[in-house]
Amino acid sequence: MQIRASDIAIDLGTTNTLVYVRGKGIVISEPTIVVVEARDRSTVRAVGDEARYLLGRTKDSLRAVLPIKDGVISDYDAAEVMIRYFIRKAIGVSHLIGPRVLVSIPVSLPEVSRKALREAVQVSGAKSVIFVEKPLAAAIGAGLPVYDPIGSMVVDVGGGTTDTAIVSLGGLVVAQSIQVGGEKMDQAIINYLKKNSSMLVGEHTAEELKKDLASAMPSTAGNTVAHVRGFDLLSARVMDVEFTSAQAHDAIKEPCMAILASIRWVLERTPPELSADILRSGIHLTGGTAQLLGLDRLITTQLGIPAQTVSEPGDATIMGMGYLVENSDLLSQVARSAVNQA
Repeated sequence: MQIRASDIAIDLGTTNTLVYVRGKGIVISEPTIVVVEARDRSTVRAVGDEARYLLGRTKDSLRAVLPIKDGVISDYDAAEVMIRYFIRKAIGVSHLIGPRVLVSIPVSLPEVSRKALREAVQVSGAKSVIFVEKPLAAAIGAGLPVYDPIGSMVVDVGGGTTDTAIVSLGGLVVAQSIQVGGEKMDQAIINYLKKNSSMLVGEHTAEELKKDLASAMPSTAGNTVAHVRGFDLLSARVMDVEFTSAQAHDAIKEPCMAILASIRWVLERTPPELSADILRSGIHLTGGTAQLLGLDRLITTQLGIPAQTVSEPGDATIMGMGYLVENSDLLSQVARSAVNQA
């Protein structure tokens, strides 16, 4: 029996959760979903990958629960079950002392939400819990000079939140988190089809349309068309409509403008000496939704500062957390930071 469990890192996302184990790397990348019995929520039927296949296909006797909403716990019991499941799946149960668990959080997570998250992780078997803010972890994972006396700008566009920050000397100088991300874009497509075609489509369909058609910038290569099948709200029948890339762009324009406004807000509050660094090094996009077509070009065009999506943007945060887990001195430094002492 192993006496002490290996340190682990959890990037607890609104749509996807990743787990990194010290010495092993990323061992889990699964949807942030729990399926429970509708009449007895304490009876869990599936978590993660297994739950994803039931989402949208559940019978009346089952209920799909999304424990994280806009970056914070929305269902404590489901979150606790899910976190315990992921921890046990990552490191097993054959140890006497639980692991130190590094958990990513949005910038300026409210104290009540932070306390709930800490308790959920502790109850799930953690010996201790250390928080790290998402843009700091993403900057480390992207290979930026986080601990040097120069400024780097990171925009982490996730499923539920977008965290924008200026990072320097191992900390956040200016930062803002907004509850806008991939899910808001999916919902915007759902609302667009509902308003303009009287059609209701599911979240999965909206997400696929976003990936296949949507762009933050108007298309210059012609109008791509997709055939969409959904529920006719007027006749209560199945219907088919054509949905174009131009319509997809119109649908997601508002969330994209919100992300742009957040970046501008952070830039306006950045000290002049660090602003010069940003102008030289540019803006670095991380997070799964950073791969949205044209988002980097939109930021570059509107702000006049080069923006680029980092390599493997969806893994940047967990890889940065993994780097901290593998380096005890840096992990201890994060443990003593303001975000963990509040």
